[in-house]
Amino acid sequence: MVIIAPILVGLVYVVLMSLIHEPHRRRFNAVMVAGAGAAYLSGGGLGIWEFAFTAVMTYVAYRGLESWTFIGIAWLLHTGWDVAHHLKGAPIIPFAEHSSFGCAICDPVIAIWCFAGGRSVTDFLRARVGRPAV
Repeated sequence: MVIIAPILVGLVYVVLMSLIHEPHRRRFNAVMVAGAGAAYLSGGGLGIWEFAFTAVMTYVAYRGLESWTFIGIAWLLHTGWDVAHHLKGAPIIPFAEHSSFGCAICDPVIAIWCFAGGRSVTDFLRARVGRPAV
């Protein structure tokens, strides 16, 4: 369940984000990943590096305002930061020991969707289900 739940969270995120129409979906996701980049800031588990990481994520998220690829890169950067925090023992949610581990599994699911262009999976499903059988 430690692995399945984060994958499901990533898939739910993709479905919910698919309900937002473009170009708002891309811009909203850029803002979301910028926020994720600052998620560890208050914990300070990696010291001054938390500020450097937040600056890098801010830049990549800014580029993501116009590019799904940059949003995907940002989610993968966050995955690396999750792994570093998990190994350090400084989880994203202080009272949930494996929260950074779960985040490191969830984030690549979102990144894959971003690298695929952040397309609406709900629109895709509607088109498939709504087609008459031939």
